[in-house]
Amino acid sequence: MWWSLWWVWMVGALLLAILEVVAPAQIFLGFAVGAAGVGFALLLGVPGLAGSAPAMLLLFAVISLIAWLAIRRAVGVRKGQVKVFEHDINED
Repeated sequence: MWWSLWWVWMVGALLLAILEVVAPAQIFLGFAVGAAGVGFALLLGVPGLAGSAPAMLLLFAVISLIAWLAIRRAVGVRKGQVKVFEHDINED
């Protein structure tokens, strides 16, 4: 089926990366890395992956979670930091 083609996952990764640029929140970037990881795994011919939708979705979920946690650690709010708003944009 179409979901077992490596280039479909790469196109999905590209679309998710573009969506991250449009709506920056460090959410879609983790999913883009996960989709690219599955695409590369299919391209390299990892045994047991091609044709198995549950295996591909599990790999996508695991890679996406690891990527999201790494991105949050790298660019997220640091431990002990709190966002404080000194000025309300509606009070001008």
